[in-house]
Parts: sequence; structure tokens; C-alpha cells
Amino acid sequence: MKRFWSFLFFLVPVGGVATFVAAPYLRLWLPVDVSEHGRTIDDLFMFILALTGVVFVVTEGALFYFSWKYDANSNNAPVKYSHGSHALELVWTILPAVTLLFIAVFQMEAWARAKMKPPDIAPLVEVTGRQFNWDFRYPGPDNKLYTIDDIVRTDGRLYLPVNEDVLLKITSADVLHSFFLPNLRLKQDVIPGMDQSMWFKAKAVGGFDIVCAELCGWGHYKMKGRVYFLPRSKYEEKLEEMRQEQNTMRVGVPEDDDE
Repeated sequence: MKRFWSFLFFLVPVGGVATFVAAPYLRLWLPVDVSEHGRTIDDLFMFILALTGVVFVVTEGALFYFSWKYDANSNNAPVKYSHGSHALELVWTILPAVTLLFIAVFQMEAWARAKMKPPDIAPLVEVTGRQFNWDFRYPGPDNKLYTIDDIVRTDGRLYLPVNEDVLLKITSADVLHSFFLPNLRLKQDVIPGMDQSMWFKAKAVGGFDIVCAELCGWGHYKMKGRVYFLPRSKYEEKLEEMRQEQNTMRVGVPEDDDE
């Protein structure tokens, strides 16, 4: 057990660095990026990871060094007390503050693109979070939401065109939710009574996960969906298919009596 804690502190940075190095090769890394702006988000993530990783390794290395050098079983020198150093306290207060300020400035453009500069287009779909499902409303041929020709889907499947700017209107019907698209590096908290927006441009066709990233109740675990990116022609065909399906379901439904 001699110097056990020294080795433990040494294994923490070694294991941590090894994990992050091996993760991409073991397919335990970030989900595949299919968005036009995803590279910016990933680069920002990697920069912060590298910066905090250096601090992590240096800190754990210092713990290992001092626990090894001043092990009580092998060091019988009397303890010396110090009242500290004001200069050192200023250094380790100012350095983190400057680092955090630099990160705040460094990420401003990425934040502005994702949260402050929506494309000048009409919302393509309205997304509504509810316990425990994602509902989607598409405008009909009149290209306006909340009219009689809207297409409403409650199956958790969202269809969007690829290689085009997409603007989503997002709201909640009950409690807090969070509309998370991991493959597009975007997440938007959904607040009851507030209309939120999300915009992006996908660069790959296929189906990808939709996740609720906010604990919204007992059924939070099953609040899943899929977003499918299609070429424009296939997207139009899918809209028409959903429109016909919805119209078929309406056939035979009796109208309300005025009595």
C-alpha cells in the first residue's frame, strides 16, 4: 500500500488521455456530422477539450508529484507551514478568468451563426414537444401554417430537404423539452408559451436521431424521433404522400352537428 495514492493519481491522467485517444478508433466518439456548420462546432469542442485537457494533465501530474515526494511513510522531515503568496493567488485567479474570457470571445461567431442569424425564409415545419412525443406540422400548398391544408404528423418522423437552408419553428404543448439533433450539432430548449427557432443546412441524405435532452417526466426515455433528409424531388413526393394519407384518414369522419 506504500504510495498507493501516488499511483492512483498517476493512473487518472494516463487513463483519461488514453480514453480520448482511443475513442475515435473504437467508434465511441462524436456522432457523424451531417451539417454545414458542424465543423465549426466540432473545432470549438476540440479546442476547449485540448485546453482543459492540458490543465487536467498538469493538475493530476502535480498531485502525483507531491503525493510521491511527501509520502508520510518515507519522509520524516517536520512539516513546514506557509501563509501563502498573494502573488500566486493573483496568478491562479487571473489566468482562469482570462482563459474563460478568451473562450467566450472565440466562440461568439459560432454562437451567432447558430442562434442569432436565422435565414430569411419562412418556417418549413413547426415542431411541437409534448409528453412524450414530437409532433410536426407542415404548411400545405398555400405555404402557410395553421390553415386547413396543413399536414400534421404525430409519428415522430420529420422529413426535410437536403442541401437547403431549413428554418424550424419549435414550441411546447406542456412542459420543458429540448429538441436535440446530435448529427447536426444543434440543441434548442423548448419552453411552453414561447416560439423558438432552429436553422441549419444538412449536407447528407439519410435518417438521424431526434432526442429530447431535457428531463420532461416519467416517459422522457421514450421521447425519440428520426429526421430524414431527402433530395428536393423526393421531399416533395413525401409531402404529397403524407397529404394524401391525411386526406384519406379524413374521409368518412362525420362533421359536427350544429344542434
